[in-house]
Amino acid sequence: MSLRGTKVLVTGSDGFIGSHVVERLVAEGASVRAFCLYNSQGSWGWLDTASRDVRDAIDVRLGDIRDSAFVADATAGVDVVMHLAALIAIPYSYRAPESFVATNVQGTLNVLEAAKRHGVRRVIVTSTSEVYGTPDTLPIRETHPLNAQSPYAATKVAADQLSLSYQRSFGVPVVVLRPFNTYGPRQSTRAVLPTILAQLLRGATSIKLGRLDTRRDLTFVSDTVDGFVKAALTAGIEGQTIQLGTGRSPSIGDIFEAACRALGKTATVELDPSRLRPDASEVLVLESDPARAKQLLGWEPQVTLEDGLARTAAWMSQHMQLYGHEHHV
Repeated sequence: MSLRGTKVLVTGSDGFIGSHVVERLVAEGASVRAFCLYNSQGSWGWLDTASRDVRDAIDVRLGDIRDSAFVADATAGVDVVMHLAALIAIPYSYRAPESFVATNVQGTLNVLEAAKRHGVRRVIVTSTSEVYGTPDTLPIRETHPLNAQSPYAATKVAADQLSLSYQRSFGVPVVVLRPFNTYGPRQSTRAVLPTILAQLLRGATSIKLGRLDTRRDLTFVSDTVDGFVKAALTAGIEGQTIQLGTGRSPSIGDIFEAACRALGKTATVELDPSRLRPDASEVLVLESDPARAKQLLGWEPQVTLEDGLARTAAWMSQHMQLYGHEHHV
């Protein structure tokens, strides 16, 4: 099976994962409509850094996922919707929760309504492992109870459940993909791994971080993207929630040490209070059980943490001018 000739709308195309999804779809021969957040500069976000061949191949729509009419127009005539548009910065969700509801919940509703109206063949909704909170059992399976510990996570729980309700109520062909912590080139320093790498690449020997004991399941972006492609091609998975993770959960301290080794650097850690969550909001460990993804999609992660770190560090070292300020995408 192939996506060649398939018309695919990717919301959040300007973001970290979304831009990689667009590049993969173009390589697969899909006809890609890239939905990016409108801005007065006409920027396509991270797609500005894509190759000329990719940029020439895509139909870019600058708009806002919160605008139902615009979303409906962008969805007309497409076969598959890959919905990645979201606000994702957890610290910002403590300060501006209404923005997260508007973008993550209302935005998802707009996508679902548009897909229902236009008879889209498959809608892939992007979830997050944060919906589980600190888990009761490990590894985490898709059947684990949902326990949002931040406003961000709460909006993603709402979006997931709304999406699945549209599949059950109206037959909208929804699949919920639940990536664990994706990392790789283009990720902003909002996330811990590029924060570590950016400081090391600038020559810092005292690296500002939050807690070191929390554990995360890190998946390289090309593996996550492969999950989206397989979810678009696999028949009979409507109404399913499928995790994308490695099944391993190194601590932030372990990740820091691996980053130092990858760059051949020696450094210590300095506590940065701005990177701490409220105690009851901190998710202590996220570790997936990837069995369902293997069973239903034939998906397994291919990139080791060591290889992924090296690839990410190499890309960042060539693009440090893009890391002069925070990129919240």
